Amino acid sequence: MGTPSGLWSIAKKCFTVGLITLTVSDRFASIVPVRGASMSPTFNPKTNTLLGSLSDDYVLVEKFCLIKYKFSHGDVIVFCSPYDHKEKHVKRIVGLPGDWVGTHYDVVKIPEGHCWVEGDNSASSIDSRSFGPVPLGLVNGRATQILWPPHRVGSIDRKVAQNRVSSS
Repeated sequence: MGTPSGLWSIAKKCFTVGLITLTVSDRFASIVPVRGASMSPTFNPKTNTLLGSLSDDYVLVEKFCLIKYKFSHGDVIVFCSPYDHKEKHVKRIVGLPGDWVGTHYDVVKIPEGHCWVEGDNSASSIDSRSFGPVPLGLVNGRATQILWPPHRVGSIDRKVAQNRVSSS
């Protein structure tokens, strides 16, 4: 088997690596799967495959934007659902605090400390049109790169909704 000092050395190294990994994923960056068709074609352009999670996109989520909540129109963010904090959503920012956002039925002013998010595929997206502005405190980070699948690796484009938002 191994000597007690050898096992203790391995245990210390594993614990150290675990702490470093946890710190990096909590403070700096993490990798998040994007499931479903709500952000298609930006993510998961082929969602009706038999491969399931093998065809999901995985994105790099940077968390430096959380220091001062520095977001821009068109950023793709990961946030906790306002209804179920265990559930994560990936959507695009359409409106920031103080903006007026036009919906199909109304015009909404985004309050301070909130943002308006929508999926790129509006036909299959549950987003701010369903639950209203999202508190910035629920945001986990900004998606910057597609990491998987290999043929889709690259930066995520910032797309801004035209003629839907006016700043106050």
